[in-house]
Parts: sequence; structure tokens; C-alpha cells
Amino acid sequence: MRYNQIRKMDISNGPGVRVSVFMQGCSFHCKNCFNKETWDFNGGKELDDKTIDEILELCGQSHIKGLSILGGEPMHPNNIDGTTKLAKAFKEKYPNKNLWVWSGFKFDEGLKDKAVMKYVDVLVDGQYQDELHDFRLKYRGSSNQRVIDVQKSLSEQKIITIV
Repeated sequence: MRYNQIRKMDISNGPGVRVSVFMQGCSFHCKNCFNKETWDFNGGKELDDKTIDEILELCGQSHIKGLSILGGEPMHPNNIDGTTKLAKAFKEKYPNKNLWVWSGFKFDEGLKDKAVMKYVDVLVDGQYQDELHDFRLKYRGSSNQRVIDVQKSLSEQKIITIV
């Protein structure tokens, strides 16, 4: 699996100051995507164990509230194993910090049963739709996207949104 970039101090992708990892590779190619440089699955850099350790070290700083995993597409079949490995390592090391993930795939259309979901606190799901863009939305680009409390949704067996 590959990643495009790591932001050491991000304030736009989830609550508080966070570390954000942008995965490399996406097949959705949404119109007016803000991250077209992440589409190519061969671009970016290898997400290896050393890189995961570096991400975890960045997350250990007291001012960091959590980790955000975006894309590209972190839940694409080419990326989901690496996303799961990173998510598991993060939640095992920092169980009291939150993990946010953005995906064009939908929670209730295949994601809820993926192993990675046991580590995700919040999932922003659904493909960005340019005609539904609204700059006033919090944590998402278009009104079709949902901000889901994953653990509550799994336990109550229904989608619980938080925004």
C-alpha cells in the first residue's frame, strides 16, 4: 500500500489538532476532487512498518487529538489491508484518541463488516458529489456524505450520524 502525504498538524480533517495520512490510489475520480494527485495507485510512497511507526510517534504528542485517514481511497481493495494495519496499531497504542476515516464507499454497503471498522471511531462515507457541494458542511464536502459514529452504529445495528 502507498500513501501520498502525512500532515503532522492538521486542523481541517476532524476535531482538534490531528495527524492526517492521505492514502494513495482511488478509482472513484469524483468531479472536482480536491485531491486528484492521490488517484494514481502507483504514485506516492510505500506505507511500510517504519512509516507506521513514524505516524504513531507523531500521534503520541499530547496536543494531538487523533488520527485521520483520507485519500485517495483508504477502503479500496488495494489499500484496505494497510489502512487496517495502521488503524489497529493506532488504536492499540492510543485507545483514548480518536480515529476518523473518509471513504467513498458506504458504511451500510459493505464497509460495516470489514475488520478495520472495529478500530474506526468516525467514518465520513459516500463519494463527493460536486453538484451537492456545500462549504458550510462540517467535515465533508457534499451533502450526500454522512459523518457516522461507527462504534455506536455497530452496537445499535443502525446508522448513527453525529453531524
